[in-house]
Amino acid sequence: MNYVYKLHVRLIKTGLQNDPVSLRRFLLSFAAAAPGSLPHARSVFARVPFLDTFAYNTLIRAHAHSSPSHSVSLFSAMRRDGVSPDNFTFPFVLKACARLHIGHDAHALIIKLGLGSDIYVQNGLISLYGSLGSVAGALDVFDEMPERDLVSWSSMISCFANNNFGYEALGLFQDMQLVGNLKPDEVTMLSVISAVSSLGALELGKWVDAYISRTGLKRTMSLGTALIDMYSRCGSVDDSIKIFNAIPVKNVLTWTVLINGLAVHGRSEEALKVFHEMKNTGLKPDHITFNGVLVACSHGGLVDDGWRVFESIKTDYGMEPTVEHYGCIVDLLGRAGLLNKAFEFVDTMPIKPNAVIWRTLLGACVKHNDLKLSEKEKVKIHELDPNHDGDYVVLSNVYGQAGRWDEKANVRNSMREMKVGKKPGYSFLNEGDMVHEFVSGDDFHPKSNEIKRFLISIIDDLRLDGYTPFTCNALHDVEDEEKEQSLSFHSEKLAVAFALLRFKDRRTIRVIKNLRICYDCHCFMKHVSNKFDREIVVRDRNRFHHFSKGSCSCKDYW
Repeated sequence: MNYVYKLHVRLIKTGLQNDPVSLRRFLLSFAAAAPGSLPHARSVFARVPFLDTFAYNTLIRAHAHSSPSHSVSLFSAMRRDGVSPDNFTFPFVLKACARLHIGHDAHALIIKLGLGSDIYVQNGLISLYGSLGSVAGALDVFDEMPERDLVSWSSMISCFANNNFGYEALGLFQDMQLVGNLKPDEVTMLSVISAVSSLGALELGKWVDAYISRTGLKRTMSLGTALIDMYSRCGSVDDSIKIFNAIPVKNVLTWTVLINGLAVHGRSEEALKVFHEMKNTGLKPDHITFNGVLVACSHGGLVDDGWRVFESIKTDYGMEPTVEHYGCIVDLLGRAGLLNKAFEFVDTMPIKPNAVIWRTLLGACVKHNDLKLSEKEKVKIHELDPNHDGDYVVLSNVYGQAGRWDEKANVRNSMREMKVGKKPGYSFLNEGDMVHEFVSGDDFHPKSNEIKRFLISIIDDLRLDGYTPFTCNALHDVEDEEKEQSLSFHSEKLAVAFALLRFKDRRTIRVIKNLRICYDCHCFMKHVSNKFDREIVVRDRNRFHHFSKGSCSCKDYW
């Protein structure tokens, strides 16, 4: 920064502040010193008597990462001043637009200016379309490219991965390897790892890990951190720990990712231990770190530890707790059954509680069968977010557990009147490069009849070992037999039944579910793990459950 200011002073003293060659060097110096130099650069830029494409390009490029809105404003000024953009302008304009999630009309302008065939512009368009969620648009650009470089492939893989097309991302990565002279770099592999993480496919994750080792790609801190997260999200936090221990230099994000992984796997005391080890290294935890630690305390019932961590945010680190941190404390108290304390905490929060916090408290009241508080919270949530299907379902379940079927029916009628649809439960499991999907109560799977027959036989066998379907949350005031039928075909049960039919070896059954696992399915999984001597891992909306020999890693505290 000081160098840039000194250079500016020298230009003025020598009378070269308007010399085109000197100004070019000066602008390049500003770009090299970004982002600290940018406000001064804009001030100087505004007083330059003549502006050409190079000057605009330099400033647009300097702002593209740290201040994308200024990049877009500079591009607009460039157009107003009649300065022609070129193929060096658009890659950085597109980068800025991608960060701001704007620029739907950029492609048409590029074609109009005759720059649509430039590979750098095309790469920028792929990234832009990806940020806008337009996978089809990105794929159109990619498919029409006569030549592609590593950035082209990496950008398209990233587009797939970031828009939940995990298998397509991995398929494209395999296609890329068939192209000569293209070796994946760190950016490519980060997108591949992200795709595997979203799929929760452990075997694919191990293949990617081995591929990185086999190709000699340097395990940077970013790659190592991504692998820790990948293994955690694929259900193997022990592998996350191995990667973590092998990373020589760790930043706050590396520690935070491991803490989060331990937290969602129910290994709360380990997460807390890692947090203290991180503090001993001299690193300062950030808001995301604290969120992970508080989640760990909540899942493990560590109420006192959670309080101490929450209070340390302000007292030890001078940071203001975020609404997410307050939500974690509400969850911590609610899970522990301290409902009145949780309600009082929400009522006295210095920031206005959002619908998520009230929803968290509502869920705790349902778990502990506090109907009176549940009804109060539903009123609060309705004021903030009246169309969330989960709130109606939760309140409906409270009435079901209390046997108040008329009130339960009223809740369902309200959903219909307000046109609030209930999100269907679905689960899937991976088999190689195949995904098997199961939808609750549906005949979605091609072997649906066979799976259901086998599932019914499993349930009949489990009854002999003490399993009793938990029917309180069934949808209607009907006979027990009908309630059990409604529970029998929940998606995770269908997935496990299919796995037992399909996989005759001793592999762990890994299921991913979009909703929180229900109490009955949780009991079912424990019994199945014992009866069939199989390990079952269920990743639901909130956490992982590891079932083995009749027990769950959550210790029934969830």
